[in-house]
Amino acid sequence: MTGFLKGSATAMITPFTKDGVNFDAFGKMLDYQLENGTDALVILGTTGEPATMTEEEKIAVMKFSLSHVRGRAKVIFGTGSNSTQKAVEASVRAEELGADGVLAVTPYYNKCTQKGLIAYYEEICSAVHVPVIAYNVPGRTGVNILPETMARIAEIPNMAGIKEASGNMAQVMETARLLRGKCDLYSGEDALNLPILAAGGSAVISVVSNLAPKLVKRMTDAVLKGDLSEGNRLSDLLLPLAAACFSEVNPIPVKAGMNFLGFEAGVPRPPLTPLEEGHEGLLRTAMKNCCPEVRG
Repeated sequence: MTGFLKGSATAMITPFTKDGVNFDAFGKMLDYQLENGTDALVILGTTGEPATMTEEEKIAVMKFSLSHVRGRAKVIFGTGSNSTQKAVEASVRAEELGADGVLAVTPYYNKCTQKGLIAYYEEICSAVHVPVIAYNVPGRTGVNILPETMARIAEIPNMAGIKEASGNMAQVMETARLLRGKCDLYSGEDALNLPILAAGGSAVISVVSNLAPKLVKRMTDAVLKGDLSEGNRLSDLLLPLAAACFSEVNPIPVKAGMNFLGFEAGVPRPPLTPLEEGHEGLLRTAMKNCCPEVRG
């Protein structure tokens, strides 16, 4: 299927306190996105740290998100797992709660074959009616969706597209070629947002837009309208921020950045650690050109 997602989507962080999810802070973060024109909110993806959350916490986050957003933007929940059964169960739960769609990362650690990837997405898609987005991030999972494999997966009726974060533009271009008219291509790597959009991508799923939602939205819209001059100008502002946001493992830097903006983002859950002091200056400097007043 095509046309599910267009524009700017934010891969949301999850703010924590020592006692659990900070829902007051999370509500303010959702409002920040909505006020700045973000088209979709991707919640409980990698950036949201679901691997360190309990099932009860994840369900509570889903319910809170849908209640707070109230249809003002699309809400997409991360449901992928290294267990097909768990991914199916999470996807069904997300649909039952009212999600607009689900994002299913490739099975991690198990390192299945390309045939196994096709079977994984077939089972998830057959269990739900909402659009499903495949998420290719081999640097995290150890599994790479090859272009020919994604072309097969794209034939599944409710497969909406692929969030591409392989970092390999040659592969992305081949995937784009094989998917045209079947399902959509989304950028999952902030440093490559502009070229992926220019290659035919219909949306970005951005970490940086936690911090600079308005700029990411403007850049995305410019490229989608064919204004590459404006797109490049805005991308040039955003690229140093993207580099700073990945100076350590995501979401370590972006959570620190949200704290710099005055949001109570807390710190990542172990085994992730707070941003190292040596990277704070890099992040603050990059934020000055892209974000509202940086505090502290």
